[in-house]
Amino acid sequence: MTNRSFRCLLPAMALVLALPALAQGVDTYTIDAVHSNVGFKVRHLVSKVTGRFGGVQGKVNIDTKDVSKSSVDVKIDTATVSTGVEARDNHLKTADFFDVATYPAITFKSTGVKEVSKGMLEVTGAFTMHGVTKTITIPVANLGTTPGMKPGTVVGGFEGNLTIKRSDYGMTKMIGPLGDDVEISLNIEASK
Repeated sequence: MTNRSFRCLLPAMALVLALPALAQGVDTYTIDAVHSNVGFKVRHLVSKVTGRFGGVQGKVNIDTKDVSKSSVDVKIDTATVSTGVEARDNHLKTADFFDVATYPAITFKSTGVKEVSKGMLEVTGAFTMHGVTKTITIPVANLGTTPGMKPGTVVGGFEGNLTIKRSDYGMTKMIGPLGDDVEISLNIEASK
């Protein structure tokens, strides 16, 4: 086979490989870490401290024919925790809290997606933080799609909010002065 005939064969091979996804109506979106974040809020004495993780990556697969066959796989770099106060951020990275040296990532891998109303989903899956895995359900708003900044690209948006107990994940340091309930907000932008 000559180089020219091989080059001509490449587009055909790419189409054959893409056919199963096209037939199923699956759109795959890659999370844009620059335009996505996971925020959190936790009580400190009588007020609340806010923070965020910037290192969010992963894939969102939307089955356009059957949303229940959609899936989500997300990884968050725990070393990207930021509250705007360097000393506090450094403490959050220690074994007292996230222990980023031992547990460098928080992960979520869906096991089920359910559309509860138009544009509103319940995404259930395995959530792992601090070495502990639990099944959680996240209410997620599918914000739809729009043309991306680069010609020919498509961008999707997703938002979600939930509350977890940090003690469920072995993070029990300073419960009392610091709250156990952690409010989490997800702001995800992903490119198709």
